[in-house]
Amino acid sequence: YGIEKPATLQAVDYHLTHKGTTFTLLYNGNEYKVDIPLTGKFNVYNCLAAMAILLAEGMPMANICKSLANAPQIPGRFEKVDKGQDFTVIVDYAHTPDGLENVLVTAREIAEKRLITVFGCGGDRDRTKRPIMGGIAAKYSDYSIITSDNPRTEDPMFIIGQVEEGVKPITDQYEIDENRRKAIEIALKMAKKGDVVMIAGKGHEDYQLVNGEVLDFDDRKVAGEILSEILVKK
Repeated sequence: YGIEKPATLQAVDYHLTHKGTTFTLLYNGNEYKVDIPLTGKFNVYNCLAAMAILLAEGMPMANICKSLANAPQIPGRFEKVDKGQDFTVIVDYAHTPDGLENVLVTAREIAEKRLITVFGCGGDRDRTKRPIMGGIAAKYSDYSIITSDNPRTEDPMFIIGQVEEGVKPITDQYEIDENRRKAIEIALKMAKKGDVVMIAGKGHEDYQLVNGEVLDFDDRKVAGEILSEILVKK
């Protein structure tokens, strides 16, 4: 299966929006219109892989397309948080340079206007990736908010300082807030119609590791609570 090159299963003319993805599938001399409620080029590849397996198991193509139209969101993997707001909020587990770049490239594709990114780096892990991730966020985002992730036994502000080293040479369109809830709140309050807010790093996790403590914290839950508060005030 593939996209750019001819394959037994090839996706062409794919179109991404904040609501999902459509593409034309070329298979066995026929064309099929596929519509999935998941967005991102990586999900087109995932979809093709699933199709290949199901075809090998003997499922009819019509049944496959119908099933994929109802594919569920994967927790914490480019997961949308929707409370009826007129901008897009996405939570993703991306916590490596490659992972962050992939999700920001996709977010950039679906953003009608600005891309606002909330992210940090974990403690007691590879320190060399911190400025690299800062540079990636600065490159693709219109505005970034650097915050705490899972600092573990390290000083959160020390980690943030290392991330900032990668941001400063590229842009001044960023700010720092060590408090992750406040950082998410800043992003959501500044977002306007057509913007995309990407909250990266923790994804499906429902905790934050701080100085040996396991604190209750879920990006999806926090974003939902703040969005509800914002919408009530409107």
